[in-house]
Amino acid sequence: MRAYPYPRLTGAVTARVTAVRLRGSGDSREKLDSKAYSVVEQVVALGMAERDDWQTARLALTATVPAREIETKGHWSDLAVVAVLTEGATNARTVAHLTPDAEGGRDWVGEIEIDRDHHLDRASLTVHVVATVDGMEGRIIASTDQEWMVDMTADAPLRDRRLDVSTVSFARGAEWLRSFRDAPWVVDTSGRLPTVHLNSDFEGLVALVEGQGSKVESVVGEMLLAQMCADVWTAVFHTAIGDLEIEDDGTPLFPPDWRGAVLREMLPDIVPGRSEEDALREVYVRRIGEGSWASLQPRIQYAAARRAEVPQALAGTVRDIERLDQETQA
Repeated sequence: MRAYPYPRLTGAVTARVTAVRLRGSGDSREKLDSKAYSVVEQVVALGMAERDDWQTARLALTATVPAREIETKGHWSDLAVVAVLTEGATNARTVAHLTPDAEGGRDWVGEIEIDRDHHLDRASLTVHVVATVDGMEGRIIASTDQEWMVDMTADAPLRDRRLDVSTVSFARGAEWLRSFRDAPWVVDTSGRLPTVHLNSDFEGLVALVEGQGSKVESVVGEMLLAQMCADVWTAVFHTAIGDLEIEDDGTPLFPPDWRGAVLREMLPDIVPGRSEEDALREVYVRRIGEGSWASLQPRIQYAAARRAEVPQALAGTVRDIERLDQETQA
């Protein structure tokens, strides 16, 4: 652990991308779909743009800082929150200052612009909290634990540039998987990032998920992928809400890693019309028995299905089946 000669924040600093807009020639603009950035992987995939002539990308950011610790300890003044985008391959460096979203609040918001000509592959985005400490200006008192990756060409927001799916025989695999031998897949949230284990004992399942086979099998595979994604969102939400740190006054805290990002992403659909902090407290108190936990389950399923785009996948599946049926009859 690195030692610092001045007091630093002990609370976590988190950051998330909330929107991505591209600008091309003639000042034409495009807002990327939310599928182009992942709060779990913390990756932005600019290759998912529908156009290839974009010149700059503008990322909207929200950073959350431990405001209560800053107020109570009083070690720091002239607080600033900055986002820094760097790429080693080109030595490019861009800095953007964020501003408080509300007086005395935890969230700081802003935008950072990426010039396509200055980047080749992947850039790293980190948020720092800077303050004056003991009369010394410009001290970094906290930073995000894990940077966001901005990939200039990727067509999926994956940190490892591959879908984190493991294909294994549940009947002959690890002991903990054997009790799930009748399941087509399970979601493992015990690691740094969630992993989907596909059961290879299901004949034809892997081929369906990978889009192999006939047109009908391809259509079914799209629906399976959407359902799998919904299962992932549901699993990671329950993992995140079940592993919260609680302050002395009973206030639940957002986790600093992907778990916190998942909660911030899903809570507006689970407890609509409430602030993130109020929504987190509401879900937490229900989970510990002070209210109806069961009544929240449909909202959790709804939030997971929305992010997995299950309704769109189902509608597309129905249309494709009807079209294939018409082609067969013709």
